[in-house]
Amino acid sequence: MPSPRTSVFATSVGTKLLIGVTGLFLFVYLIIHVAGNLVVFGGPELFNAYAHTLAGNPIIKVIEIVLFLGFAMHIFKTVTMFLANQRARPVAYAQKKYAGHPSRKTIASSTMIVSGLWLLVFLILHVKAFRFTPMTEYTPGVPDLYRLEMDNFRHPLITTFYVLSMVLVGSHLWHGVASGFQSLGLDHPRWTPLVLALGKTMAVVIAAGFIVIALWAHLAGGQS
Repeated sequence: MPSPRTSVFATSVGTKLLIGVTGLFLFVYLIIHVAGNLVVFGGPELFNAYAHTLAGNPIIKVIEIVLFLGFAMHIFKTVTMFLANQRARPVAYAQKKYAGHPSRKTIASSTMIVSGLWLLVFLILHVKAFRFTPMTEYTPGVPDLYRLEMDNFRHPLITTFYVLSMVLVGSHLWHGVASGFQSLGLDHPRWTPLVLALGKTMAVVIAAGFIVIALWAHLAGGQS
C-alpha cells in the first residue's frame, strides 16, 4: 500500500507539480547547456579543453543521473496526465483554435505532447551521436568532440532534423515555462506577466542558440 507521501504524486495535482518541477529543472539545464555549447565558437582547442574538463569532473556523473531521472519523470508524468485527460474527455473537440486574450491557449500549448514525444526521439539520437560514437583524440587523452560535432553537422539531413528539433524545443518552452510556474502555484497578477515574457524570451534565446551553432557548423565548420 503506497504511503500518503507517494500517493499524493499520483493525483492530478501531484502529477502537475512533478511536471512543473522537472520541467523548470530541465529549463535551467538547457540554459547552462546552450551557454556551454557556445564555447565551440572559440575553436577546437578551447572547446575540447572545456568538454574534457567537464567529463573529468566526478560531479558531472551525478548530474547526468539526476538529469536522466528528471527527463524520465517529466516524460512519464506528462504522458500519464495526457492519457488521463483523454480518458476523461473521450470525445475530442471538433475544432481547436487559438482562444485569444486572456486565454493562454496557443499552438505551443496545444502541441505539447507532440513536441515532447518528438524531442524524446531527438534526445535518444542526440545522445547516441555525441556520447556513444567513437571519437579521435585531439591530443593524447583528450577526445576531439569539436571534430565530432563538425562532422555530424556536415550532413544536411542531420542539420535539418536538429534545427527542426530546436524549433520544437523553443515551442515547448514557450508554453512550458509559464505552465511550470502555474503548476507550482506561483501565479500572481504582479509578476506573472514578467514570468511569461521572460520565459518566452528565454525559449527563443535557447532555441536560437542551438540553431546558430548547428547552422554555423554546417555552413562553415564542416569545411574546416
